[in-house]
Amino acid sequence: MIAEKLHEVEERIAAAKARRAKTLTDDVTLVAVTKNHDVAAMREAIDAGATQVGENRVQEAQGKYETLDRTVTWHLIGHLQTNKAKQAVKFFDIIHSVDSEHLARAIDKEAAKLGKVQDILVQVNVAKEAQKSGVMEEDLRSLMNLCDELSNVRVLGLMFIAPDYEDRERCRPLFRHMHEIFLAAKDIPWKTSNIKCLSMGMSHDYEIAIEEGANIVRVGTAIFGPRQY
Repeated sequence: MIAEKLHEVEERIAAAKARRAKTLTDDVTLVAVTKNHDVAAMREAIDAGATQVGENRVQEAQGKYETLDRTVTWHLIGHLQTNKAKQAVKFFDIIHSVDSEHLARAIDKEAAKLGKVQDILVQVNVAKEAQKSGVMEEDLRSLMNLCDELSNVRVLGLMFIAPDYEDRERCRPLFRHMHEIFLAAKDIPWKTSNIKCLSMGMSHDYEIAIEEGANIVRVGTAIFGPRQY
């Protein structure tokens, strides 16, 4: 069942790419979101071709990391508390949810202890939702400037979580605007940052996100079914 769902999502990703404007040429990376799904389900997805997994919580991911027995790229997609930065940099390959200078400095400090350059994305709250994390658009450049000066952090791009609208089409202008922000960031001559990733789109809206320029999508329920609590 998981393998079938994974391949269905991959087919939908390909179809969404085909509907893009000709100027949107980036490939799309699928991150299989395994939050609240067990290691057996993760193994099934990986054995069916998933190469990237996403987790929301450091503690849950750590237990899975130690028992999974598979080689994958690990993405932290949930909000990261500063006091969890030490654990996060130990095994996550990329952290999607950096949204403050305080957190960026904490990640840089812990990565330096490991002799690691931690890849990150900066989360942007384009929809200005009070209940969501993310730096506001007007503060983005300041945060990216700070990250670009840190020795053990490398910004690879931006991340956005759209509102959970019943009418998914309402997300489209937000995705489109986020892509414009991404393109503007790519044009800046950064010192260390390498802006190439735009992570946006989840199970309910990933096809629209791809059509509007996402090159990383984070899909859980459409692959694994409802979360197991």
